[in-house]
Amino acid sequence: MKKIYLLSFLSLLLFSCKIDPKQGETAAGPQVRWEAVDETEELEAQAAHENERMRFKLINSKYLDKNNIWAPFEKDLAEFSSEKYERLKPIILERSIPELQRSIKAGELSYEDLTLFYIYRIRQIESDNNKSLNAVIALNPEVVEQARQLDARGAPAVNEQSVYGMPILLKDNINTAGMKTTAGALALAENKPSKNAFIVDRLERHKALILGKVNLSEWAYYFCDGCPLGYSAVGGQTLNPYGRKEFETGGSSSGSGVAVAANYAVAAIGTETAGSILSPASKNSVVGLKPTIGLLSRSGIVPISSTLDTPGPMTKFVIDNAILLNALTGKDVEDAVSVEGGKNYLRGLSSEGLHGKRIGVMRSLLSDSLYKSAVEQMRNEGAIVVEFDAPEVQLDNFLTLLNADMKKDLPQYLSKYAGSEVTFKNVEAITKYNLKDSLLRAPYGQQLFDAIVADTTSAAELERISAELERNGRKFFDVPMQQHNLDAVASINNYHAAYAAVAKYPALAVPAGLEKTGEPKSITFIAKPFEEDKLLEIGYGFEQQTNLRKAPGNYR
Repeated sequence: MKKIYLLSFLSLLLFSCKIDPKQGETAAGPQVRWEAVDETEELEAQAAHENERMRFKLINSKYLDKNNIWAPFEKDLAEFSSEKYERLKPIILERSIPELQRSIKAGELSYEDLTLFYIYRIRQIESDNNKSLNAVIALNPEVVEQARQLDARGAPAVNEQSVYGMPILLKDNINTAGMKTTAGALALAENKPSKNAFIVDRLERHKALILGKVNLSEWAYYFCDGCPLGYSAVGGQTLNPYGRKEFETGGSSSGSGVAVAANYAVAAIGTETAGSILSPASKNSVVGLKPTIGLLSRSGIVPISSTLDTPGPMTKFVIDNAILLNALTGKDVEDAVSVEGGKNYLRGLSSEGLHGKRIGVMRSLLSDSLYKSAVEQMRNEGAIVVEFDAPEVQLDNFLTLLNADMKKDLPQYLSKYAGSEVTFKNVEAITKYNLKDSLLRAPYGQQLFDAIVADTTSAAELERISAELERNGRKFFDVPMQQHNLDAVASINNYHAAYAAVAKYPALAVPAGLEKTGEPKSITFIAKPFEEDKLLEIGYGFEQQTNLRKAPGNYR
């Protein structure tokens, strides 16, 4: 572990970023360095937060030296001036993939410029202890050279609706060759897989640029009970740009949501078991798609549940989500439920996407002012709004499903997809390792891992529980869908994510504006399996007619 140097409180007030005494000044100005600070007063103030999960025990990681994140790019960054960064801001910040591709075709921007802009921005914000979000764990040391190679090929023939040359961040439970995949856990801190996850191969085949890895709720938030969302031992505490230390980030794809919201990359990939894309998308005012189980491969991704897990795109705009989904789909022979895909998810996108669509609205949610306003806007844009009372459906044994699945699925990942540096064979071995230094490795405890170790569910019981949960999840949606011939059901944030998860139905969170407190909220559309094209069409129509995403004020 890197030695941590503490600044005095006075120096923290004077300087949040320091000049590296070894590097000194360059043509572009001072070398920016991150310095760890004494968090005692900050954490004492945080202890009074009304939300118990926001009462942090630490903010910055005790493991990660942030300077190592951008160290491979010091030479490139020294030549990337603050003036250039400011000049590029208007054509990069809050711009969609088609807009960025047009700027590159017009010669206003290069793929190298775009990549260095994000690295410069990440360093600028993450080195400032008064603004840092702890969203990024690592950057791909090869990414600038990869961008230069794409520039050398030329961009005139590039499809504007393509991920070609677009810097993408990955949740750090997704294997990436040449980079560590930690799941936020010190047990996997040196995990360096020899090959990509299938979906990373798909991105690289389409010439997307893997910018780096983002923080997450450790072990995809199936580790500690009631602990802060967005915390991991490797990455520290992820913070929400709309209310730093005030609002939750959502989880477990916390870093993915925060990084997209703060314009750290064009887009990010998250993963979801039950709400882990929808929640951080909603809390950070970005678009998050939880696809049908099997549409996107899970091989090479640190698992919770082979029954429910799926990766999914997280973007600022619906069109970008569709572009990424096009790139990510494909049949993976190593994933038993993987399907071919084959749809063009851009084809149906239209500003009239709501017209004539039958949208189910839950009466119990109409007391929420943003939900009610969104429903009225959908009605005004030609949607046929059908109010209904949600069926009473129980999801018994949900945690048993997760426990039993992770008990068998994590060992399979460790034996087949982890790097040779990882010697752990199962969950129990990891719990014992954590107990040797619980203050560093598990400061909030590991209650859920303990429950996994204690689980005795048989294979037959697991199959029965899985089938029963799927029936009940589908009943929750199918009763109103069939009764009212609905195209989709509209929910809020991740309120009904567990039902969609066990039903294996896709869900799309789209920004619905900000509460009076400034906290973001989403409308979440849920449809039947493999109807992502319909969800994106509805979501695009809603987005284009409302434009409710607002960039976080302190990060514009």
